[in-house]
Amino acid sequence: MDRHYDTPITIEDLSREVALSPYYLIRAFRRAYKLTPHQYLIGQRIDRAKELLRNSDISITEICAAVGFESLGSFSSLFRKVAGLSPSAYRANSRPTHTPAYIPLCICVLYGLEE
Repeated sequence: MDRHYDTPITIEDLSREVALSPYYLIRAFRRAYKLTPHQYLIGQRIDRAKELLRNSDISITEICAAVGFESLGSFSSLFRKVAGLSPSAYRANSRPTHTPAYIPLCICVLYGLEE
C-alpha cells in the first residue's frame, strides 16, 4: 500500500497478496496498526497529497487523481476531515511567506552595505 497508494486497491487484492482471508487480514492489520487497511491507505494518500500541495503547483484536481482518488468531492471531504483544512486552504497555509534575509550590522559595515 505504501508503494501503490495511487492505484485502486481492494481488500481482496491485499488478502491475495499476503495469503490471508480478507476478514482475518482486516483484524490482524487493525491489531498491528490500530487502523483498518482502508484507513491506512487513505492516510497514505492524504499524506502524499499534503506533500504535493506544499511542494508543487499542480492543480488540486490533478493531485486528487495522482494520489488515487477517483472523486474530487470525496478527496476534498476526506482531506478536510484528516487535515482540518480544505486542500486549497492547506496549500495557502503551508507555503512559507518570503521574509527578507537578516544581515547583521557587522557584516553590513564590513562590506560597506547600506540599509
